[in-house]
Amino acid sequence: MAKLLYSVTMSLDGFIAGLGGDMSWLTEHIAPNPVVKDVVSKIGALLVGSRTFGGDDPHRGTAKEGKAFGGGWDGPQFVLTHHPPARPVPGVTFVGDLGSAIEAAKTAAGERYVNVMGASVARQCLAAGELDELLVIIAPVLLGDGVRLLDWPGGTNVKLERVGLTSAELATNLWMRVVK
Repeated sequence: MAKLLYSVTMSLDGFIAGLGGDMSWLTEHIAPNPVVKDVVSKIGALLVGSRTFGGDDPHRGTAKEGKAFGGGWDGPQFVLTHHPPARPVPGVTFVGDLGSAIEAAKTAAGERYVNVMGASVARQCLAAGELDELLVIIAPVLLGDGVRLLDWPGGTNVKLERVGLTSAELATNLWMRVVK
């Protein structure tokens, strides 16, 4: 069965998006990264939060805008939302509850990864005991404010085990497994 992977690029000070979900900061930090290329080839489905789905795009204004991983991946997407759009979006299924979204995404992914996109969905998956791994690509930048990698009011203590630590041209890749 598929594993849930939260892969995300983060500033050194712990932010995955700037204020208001701004992703423009990421544009200058996108560079060839063998770890990302490899993981993208192993993704079978996406589980996306509604804010991420409707949010800012680091590829805005280019031919890559609106495409998962800038067009590097294509496949089924499951968006967790209570407010689906009036018109269908090709390749996208809108799901109203986390359990159904995870089940549908895992089924679609088969033996491949379900890549989780969005801090809120990742936190919900952690809380439900469903998140298996995290790949955090650390960009050499300090944002100072924005959307945190993990924002858990009241705190938590999620145990992680390091799977890998590698360097790329403009980033450091930290791969962790959630200890269950």
